Amino acid sequence: MTEVYQGSCLCAAVSYELSTRPKAVSHCHCSQCRKGHGAAFASYGSVPRSALQILSDSIHIKSYASSATVSREFCVQCGSALFWSRSQGEFASWVSIALGTLDTPFLPRKQEHVHLDSAAHWYVPTNPCPPVD
Repeated sequence: MTEVYQGSCLCAAVSYELSTRPKAVSHCHCSQCRKGHGAAFASYGSVPRSALQILSDSIHIKSYASSATVSREFCVQCGSALFWSRSQGEFASWVSIALGTLDTPFLPRKQEHVHLDSAAHWYVPTNPCPPVD
């Protein structure tokens, strides 16, 4: 049986479905992720692009090029950060899902904190998952 994971933005204007379990779960502390989420870090899991299906009208999704090769998608109505992806390189065929937008319960098999060297000065990580930089 295929696992299906559903998600949506805060206002539900954008809804999506994943046909596979998110992999490479990370909690990113880089300044772009912190600013994009307005939080100490952003939690993402990745799936092949082909596993992501947008169920709602994609008119509510806008894209922002946060660097030369990274695009971040968000809901234009409520501002929820939804996805990010690379346009080049080894993982260009994958998309990272903002895990806070998942509506289906999800427990990652493993997870890690990344870019702790860029962590907000006011945040002290207490999560036992191992740091990786």
